[in-house]
Amino acid sequence: MSQQQLPLFPEQASSAAPQVDALYGWCVALAAFFTLLVAVLVVYFAVRYRRRSEDEAPRAIHGSLPLELAWTFIPLVLALGTFYWGASVYFHLSRPPDDAMDVYVVGKQWMWKFQHPEGAREINELHLPVGRAVRLTMATEDVIHSFFVPAFRVKWDVVPGRYTTAWFQPTKVGRYHLFCAEYCGTKHSGMIGWVEVMEPTDYQNWLSGGSAGGTLVQQGERLFSELACQSCHLAGPTQRGPALTGLFGRTVQLKDGTTVTADNAYLRESVLNPTARVVAGYDPIMPVYQGLVNEEGLMAIVTYIKSLTPEGGAGGPSAGQVPSGGGTVAPEKDTR
Repeated sequence: MSQQQLPLFPEQASSAAPQVDALYGWCVALAAFFTLLVAVLVVYFAVRYRRRSEDEAPRAIHGSLPLELAWTFIPLVLALGTFYWGASVYFHLSRPPDDAMDVYVVGKQWMWKFQHPEGAREINELHLPVGRAVRLTMATEDVIHSFFVPAFRVKWDVVPGRYTTAWFQPTKVGRYHLFCAEYCGTKHSGMIGWVEVMEPTDYQNWLSGGSAGGTLVQQGERLFSELACQSCHLAGPTQRGPALTGLFGRTVQLKDGTTVTADNAYLRESVLNPTARVVAGYDPIMPVYQGLVNEEGLMAIVTYIKSLTPEGGAGGPSAGQVPSGGGTVAPEKDTR
């Protein structure tokens, strides 16, 4: 019976879907087997060892070492095997390939907003090329949402105050449902969309439409300038905060003696709450941008900072570390 004849099983349209379905099928089969086995044995023992008269006394049972070893080690092996299998699938789904293309996602009551690094923006619809691994960096502007594409077997919660990373690789051209799988308010059921998987040439033609706002790095650079961040993070006599070039992925020494890796989450926190983790050698003088920069703006700024490499991939501040503790010029423009 094909999947089209059995609608309980969505189409397999990603590289991970067969792995997830195989694990799910194994768990269902294992549970069904032991459920049936226990039910049959309960009925059999109830009939076979029933008390036939008031005077009948059961004979003593002294146990069986082979039987006890069997019902101990067989379930143990099955449980450990299932755990290993599940952990392998989980780690595979949790580690995006290095060459995955990036897409930035913001959940908001009640819509999904997507942005491609090239600048194209979409709402409740995501265009992707077939056969290419896609890494999603997701955030929410309000409550918990859950990004769920049944055909891809991908479901990740998007939690306020942090970034969530997920990835998948579409394997079939087509149009697939996108849902929010976490109750997020009165219009939760309407927070739906589509993922449009296209041939690579068709995707490039769609992408070539471009964006009036420029690429995501260019948008981040403009916002960086509008917020006057360069006044403190630009190397030179006016520098009062750590510079940013080559920062992403490096280990940063903090003022309290601890260290932290400068990843997406750390850069985000350093913009919204700069006094939380101040870089060693700098004072906590950077203003708080909580409420002044929305999640889309944060993603643009973080993407811009990530682009600042020592080789000069994007223009901007030079040499150093993260914005925690730097910057004294408050923004004049509300970017909400």
